[in-house]
Amino acid sequence: MVTEKIRRFMDMETRLRSLGTRQRIAVVCCYDSSTSQAVERALSKGFAEVILIGERSKLGLSDAAERYSEHITHIEAATPDEAARTAVSLVRNGQADILMKGLINTDNLLRAILNKEEGILPAGRTLTHLAVAEIPAYHKLLFFTDAAVIPYPTHEQRLAQVGYAIAACRAFGIKTPRIALTHCSEKVSPKFPHTEGYADIIRQAEQGTWGPAIVDGPLDVRTSCDIEGCAIKGINSPLEGRADALIFPNIEAGNSFYKTLAFFAGAEIAGTLQGTLRPVVLPSRGDSMLSKYYSMTMAAVCNTFDSTEA
Repeated sequence: MVTEKIRRFMDMETRLRSLGTRQRIAVVCCYDSSTSQAVERALSKGFAEVILIGERSKLGLSDAAERYSEHITHIEAATPDEAARTAVSLVRNGQADILMKGLINTDNLLRAILNKEEGILPAGRTLTHLAVAEIPAYHKLLFFTDAAVIPYPTHEQRLAQVGYAIAACRAFGIKTPRIALTHCSEKVSPKFPHTEGYADIIRQAEQGTWGPAIVDGPLDVRTSCDIEGCAIKGINSPLEGRADALIFPNIEAGNSFYKTLAFFAGAEIAGTLQGTLRPVVLPSRGDSMLSKYYSMTMAAVCNTFDSTEA
């Protein structure tokens, strides 16, 4: 069982090193410098075996990567679409543990992931994005969803998001995750129909649908994460201003929060797709090397938890 909480991003490395194993990461079109540097760092930290899929002549690994050659495999693919299909097939057939996007259009990779016959999203599962941030002003890591995939989640999709967030928190050693269902205020309103479904989500959490967990809302971001903010507004929430994860009402809110944390708050952020057979690292083209690397470590931590404790 996981006993140590992961409180900082560096703790993810510590956890993975302690396992003494390497996970197989299929990287599609590893052509750009930030992806290549992230891959090399994962190799150097001892938790990755990488399968590079694409044109060998375009690979961006440095000469220094040769020292890890025994942990690197290359599969030639003439086009990005071929590389995507090959990587998805490796995951589907149990030959890779994590899928990672390099210099390929997101649409091309998602087309392979979502293919009904040969993709890696099981029927009935919800594809969504889950991020985790290390924020200088917050006392622990903070998960949030969805900043990248679902524009306006349905009630069923929101239930899935809550479940994925709780599972990720547990992978990080949080035994009773605190999940905030966010809104611009703390009032349920027919003007915002999604808030009317929050009571059902809270009830399901209380009934043990996801195991030990505390779910509350609607709450704004401050009352989710600041006990003083709750006191000022006279709010008595079981979260006590200590949320581990925020469930945003739509992609505009989630994406704005993501960009604000990164640009104004100096946060480091990692993220993966949820719902797929195995974690998918889907960074944007502009993400830094560190963001891509931490997304790899997040995927590896969650994947290890799924394989040993689910």
